Amino acid sequence: MKRILVTLTVLLSLISMSSFANEGKVNSRVLASFNSSFKNATEVGWTVSENFYKANFSLNGQYVAAYYDEGGQMIALTRNISSMQLPISLQTSLKKECDDLWISDLFEVANDQGTSYYVTLENADTKVVLKSNGSDWSTYQKQRKS
Repeated sequence: MKRILVTLTVLLSLISMSSFANEGKVNSRVLASFNSSFKNATEVGWTVSENFYKANFSLNGQYVAAYYDEGGQMIALTRNISSMQLPISLQTSLKKECDDLWISDLFEVANDQGTSYYVTLENADTKVVLKSNGSDWSTYQKQRKS
């Protein structure tokens, strides 16, 4: 019995240490900014790159990503959305754009320039990414599939 208890203790310690392993790479300004903005965030995971810090987390049942610079300033906030969460005018114009295409990705980006939407539309031959700042769609990227 004692052996099982010791094994469980060691196992739980290792799990808790690995859960916070990425946070060691995140600087204190970024962590403080994140913690003050998203007190109720759960399932937080960090990705660190040369130019930014990215926090992936769950907030109120949604998966969200927040991007920070070295100084702890939030650069952008993104979340995947459904087409029903788009403004009505964008829903309507998107239906016209994607008559023979399907939506493979749709997300919202909020930053200091406002809110933008990016949608990826595909068919067997083409992949098109459209961008909108809330009024209408413009082609952001287009490629032929091989």
